[in-house]
Amino acid sequence: MIYDEYRLTPKEYLLHAMKALAADALFSYVFYRSLPVFLAFLPAVLFYPLYIKKDLIPLRKRKLLLQFREGLSVLSGSLSAGYSLENAFAESLRELQLLFGSDALIVREFDQIASLISMNVPVERAMDDFAERSGVEEIRNFARILRIAKRSGGALVSIMRHSCDTIGDKIQVKEEILTMTASRRFEQNIMNIAPLLVVVYIDFTNPGFFTVMYTTAVGRIVMTVCLAAYLFSVRLSMKILSIEL
Repeated sequence: MIYDEYRLTPKEYLLHAMKALAADALFSYVFYRSLPVFLAFLPAVLFYPLYIKKDLIPLRKRKLLLQFREGLSVLSGSLSAGYSLENAFAESLRELQLLFGSDALIVREFDQIASLISMNVPVERAMDDFAERSGVEEIRNFARILRIAKRSGGALVSIMRHSCDTIGDKIQVKEEILTMTASRRFEQNIMNIAPLLVVVYIDFTNPGFFTVMYTTAVGRIVMTVCLAAYLFSVRLSMKILSIEL
């Protein structure tokens, strides 16, 4: 699996298409109150799941990284128990299967590494393959450390244990930063939906209040400008709270 690429399953495609359909219905009602506009935006509903794929890639990478942190912890424990580096991956695989299940991303990757090792592929080469496909900096760093430690020999267990602890701490810091900003992202989501809810509330409590906006040319132009401004503000808020770690 190449983690910089994302293939939607039929279930995922349908889920995101339904979300886009709901957004199409809401925007058509709030800004135009028009069935033809709703139908005109339907092609965008079909293409939205393909567009959202780029946002799903970082989420999958984060999931992999969190599981990798646990994998490092288990690997470090196996090394401390006296296993060789090659055998430590096979031993860690069994523990990770109990922890995450056989379908977890890290379990699949450790299984592939263990399989390559069993075919006499050097462990550092197997790890390099995983690191290259992952596209995650922490995993690439670990692969480089493993390669250097394997070549230099010496205190391999000590070097690997220290590397596991260091990379694990770095991942923990990332998670703490994301946790600290979680409330702001939640507030962003509330503020993004609030204007639409206000319009719907006023329309239901005061029928006909916005009639002029949907029945005149000037009103439709104004609502189109409002829609563009709303979409721009949503995109801007997402950029502001987007944190590159």
